[in-house]
Amino acid sequence: MSHESRKALDRLDPRAPLVLDTRALDRRPGSMRELTRTVPAPADLGVEMVGVPEGTDIELDLRLESVMEGVLVTGTARMPLTGECARCLDPLEDTFEAEFQELFVYPDTRSGGEAEEDERRIEGDLIDLEPVLRDTVVLALPLSPLCRDDCPGLCPDCGVRLADAGPDHHHEVADPRWAALRGLTDQREEKQEG
Repeated sequence: MSHESRKALDRLDPRAPLVLDTRALDRRPGSMRELTRTVPAPADLGVEMVGVPEGTDIELDLRLESVMEGVLVTGTARMPLTGECARCLDPLEDTFEAEFQELFVYPDTRSGGEAEEDERRIEGDLIDLEPVLRDTVVLALPLSPLCRDDCPGLCPDCGVRLADAGPDHHHEVADPRWAALRGLTDQREEKQEG
């Protein structure tokens, strides 16, 4: 596939919910625009045990500021979270707020022409906010979410929720290192009876 064909496939869709149009800023440093919008959550926005359900509403409060190198986007995203507790496996539901700030560089500026791979670029007049939102949310989510800070978890022997079982829940479990001696004791008792 030629370079021109690949470039045509990589263009941003201006109708995509997380694509922003910067034409209103007119590339004048100091100009600013504030927006509020509600967008559907993209797929796979989360970690293994907690995440944002696909299609749920994400509320965005954004400020776009034109600077010499590009457009500085500062924002807050509020969204629902669902998952399960890492200790007791109970379902979790919560709301989550993430703040982010990212500079999108113009491709025709000196810094845009030499931009690193991890720097965000403005394509045409469009900004794709999804990678920024994904990085911010996924890095801020706990890898082991808890239903409450003092969640006791599950009983390792029977699997019952320890919060429901009560403080006197226990099992008589012998140390496996003493199992051979218990066998000797059982044999001795059998000899005495016989």
